[in-house]
Amino acid sequence: MTTAPQHTVEDRLRAVLTRLTPSPDKVTAYVGDTYVQETAEQLERLEIDPVAFARRHSLLLLKPDAIVARSVEPTLEWLPANGFRVVAARRLTVNPHLVRALWYFAWNIASRERRRLADLLVGISDVLVLVVRAPDGELPVPIRLTEAKGPTDPRRRKPGELRYALGRHNFLLNLVHTPDDPADVLRELAIYFDEDTRAEVLAEALAGADRSADAAAAAANLYGTVPARSFEREEALRVVRDDLARAGIAAEGDGADLLYAAWAAGVRPDPWSTLVLGSYVLPMRVGTQSQTLPPVTAREWMEGRS
Repeated sequence: MTTAPQHTVEDRLRAVLTRLTPSPDKVTAYVGDTYVQETAEQLERLEIDPVAFARRHSLLLLKPDAIVARSVEPTLEWLPANGFRVVAARRLTVNPHLVRALWYFAWNIASRERRRLADLLVGISDVLVLVVRAPDGELPVPIRLTEAKGPTDPRRRKPGELRYALGRHNFLLNLVHTPDDPADVLRELAIYFDEDTRAEVLAEALAGADRSADAAAAAANLYGTVPARSFEREEALRVVRDDLARAGIAAEGDGADLLYAAWAAGVRPDPWSTLVLGSYVLPMRVGTQSQTLPPVTAREWMEGRS
């Protein structure tokens, strides 16, 4: 009598991922990704179905610019109005390493200037990570939330989308981030949370209780330490010019030239004003190449399941 071959850990993970993303390239990349492996292993150990969990739950990151913009409460109002429930919330301190892990497969097109601004942004404030839940459907929750969130480009945002509701700022200062599809939920859970915290978050998410009050309380604490600031380009330009004048730098121009002159002289103008000004005048991407793993759209999900 012969015995059936035992499936390896990699085989099991690949089988899970093929049900969580329509992208073969993402399946191949994520099978060998430490973050995906950690979450998948923990879910298996806790006897939680990774496919069911990742289809019914998503994550929503309220970035430092969202804290400065006082966007937590509007987000907490928008979510239930659009069919999503907050089932866990955590405040996190972020750093450049977390940013690079989170956008690892997209930052091959990020300019040097964008990386520099992103590093400034993480120093502005802690962030909030929300776990949101909704019934599974033809489109899984991560796909639905990302579609409803709206695009990065403010010119393409539409009324009703979260980013439109929060304020049409710009490409970099876009306030929120969500996973593109269920496979990204597994990956981002391990980027945001260590094993013990992840276990707590998973338990809260499965319990399904509304945790909006936890998120609101965390936001109130953050607001007490992080001042609201202007997102206006002209105000940022004024502050940067004043900082350069105090440093004895006679720089001319209406944006990029001022920032390049400051950095070349080793001067660091007000971080928030540098962020706002830089987000309007500095290049955000390199060349015309595509992201290593392009975002998955609702249409691609449906086509991949047909």
